[in-house]
Amino acid sequence: MKEKHLSDIEIAQQATMKVINTITDNIGIPDNYVENYGKYKAKIDYRYLQDELKNNKDSKLILVTAINPTPAGEGKTTTTIGLGDALAKLGKKTIIALREPSLGPVFGVKGGAAGGGYAQVVPMEDINLHFTGDFHAVGAANNLLAAMLDNHIHQGNELDIDTRRITWRRCVDMNDRQLRHIVDGLGGKTEGVVREDGFDITVASEIMAVFCLSNGIMELKENLSRIIVAYTRSGEPVTAGQLKAQGAMVALLKDALKPNIVQTLEGTPAFIHGGPFANIAHGCNSIIATKMACKIADYTVTEAGFGADLGAEKFIDIKCRRAGLKPNAVVIVATVKALKHNGGAAKADWSSENLEALKKGMPNLLKHVENITQVFKLPAVVAINKFPTDTEAELSVIEEKCKELGVNVVLSEVWSKGSRGGIELAEEVLKLTEQESAMEYAYDLNMSIKDKIEAIAVKVYGADGVEYSAKAEREAADFERLGFGNLPVCMAKNQYSLTDDAKVFGRPKGFKITIRDMIISAGAGFLVALTGDIMKMPGLPKVPAAENIDVNIDGKIKGLF
Repeated sequence: MKEKHLSDIEIAQQATMKVINTITDNIGIPDNYVENYGKYKAKIDYRYLQDELKNNKDSKLILVTAINPTPAGEGKTTTTIGLGDALAKLGKKTIIALREPSLGPVFGVKGGAAGGGYAQVVPMEDINLHFTGDFHAVGAANNLLAAMLDNHIHQGNELDIDTRRITWRRCVDMNDRQLRHIVDGLGGKTEGVVREDGFDITVASEIMAVFCLSNGIMELKENLSRIIVAYTRSGEPVTAGQLKAQGAMVALLKDALKPNIVQTLEGTPAFIHGGPFANIAHGCNSIIATKMACKIADYTVTEAGFGADLGAEKFIDIKCRRAGLKPNAVVIVATVKALKHNGGAAKADWSSENLEALKKGMPNLLKHVENITQVFKLPAVVAINKFPTDTEAELSVIEEKCKELGVNVVLSEVWSKGSRGGIELAEEVLKLTEQESAMEYAYDLNMSIKDKIEAIAVKVYGADGVEYSAKAEREAADFERLGFGNLPVCMAKNQYSLTDDAKVFGRPKGFKITIRDMIISAGAGFLVALTGDIMKMPGLPKVPAAENIDVNIDGKIKGLF
């Protein structure tokens, strides 16, 4: 009889969780800084970081990244959680720091972000749904600013805002293509000003990026005040501060700013806080949560969105630069299936040995290894998320090719075995953290905007250069004229390819990156260079995951992964 494999939610629902105060007590957080949200989740007051932790020595920081994501799924979050559990099993005081999942992917196609198998954070239903309400607070702050902007125009437009150059959009944490482009203000003189508008998904809101890149509540307020929402008829930027919106926005965000703490299936503490898009924004959890983890633990394991070309680059060039962080080791996650996909193998053939496709797909992994070790100068290990169909010959090819770059390959079986399947990876990571970490950025902030973009495209993507639309040329020049030329650059690129074409796999040569537009995220403190057709409001697939989600008479959720 064929063995029945439990789904992620079935495994999570069978777990015996510890009361969250047991978790916080174990890592020494005083009760007066712990705000419980039920029995198994809590928020930690950010003043704990400012009042009691600021002089503590920083932990070793381990960054988990991956190759370009594929339909096979690489298991980056699963590896992050399993590695944290394995380090804890080896007796190391460890905390995991992750992003919060968005409701859009949960009900769409991608799924949640709580790990999988026996390497999960729990309670997974809460984490993947409303959790502690942080995303709702971000959405409310975003939409308050939108309402105040439109009200200002309706009440006489003292700032002389050009209604054709309003850049601020409303948001909702749901995949809803119907809201991408709308006309609002209909209904007559008392109903507002008629104009084109639209919604972004909440994780694409600049407020989410501001929220995650602020070191404290007063810095959050200052950063919010700098958000550019529109331009005047004379072409000058209009900010949230000019609309006097920042105080009320912080009032909505003050509790959300406190990091959330939960636990893994094995009781390892995990901060889960914030969740900006990794292709539109910087794709990392909050600075406050990461710093708090680093001040409490001896080892902090965190991840960055998508592959090393997007998430890891932004983690280093944007988040680390802002927060003063430096990874001591990097884990690059890959699967044999994903490498065969990069080598041109059809999905039906991923489970069969195919050394030719594997060798053709290997350059994608090797480029990500080079990015970490040669561009950013950080120690790295490759973690192969192992499947039963992987053959010894295939695994040997990966090990041999990576060793040529001076990087070891370790098999990870945390999905099926939990911490036991990550011990070898944990031991390799511990060795790497003892090495000197001489981190370098991909570019200097004093470089011109176009030179910074060129540095990312050439060094990190392997492009021959960059081409610009006429509009992007104008925007780059305008941002430098307005004094934003020294900001870091956030590349808005598809996650599936090193190029700006999502259908080009492997490690392509002889291509250029095309910048079609540029926007300023002055509150978050970076410029966004848009390539390809990056969407800030996804749509649901033909068969959304929501169709399989249900609740029984006892209130127990099923079908959530």
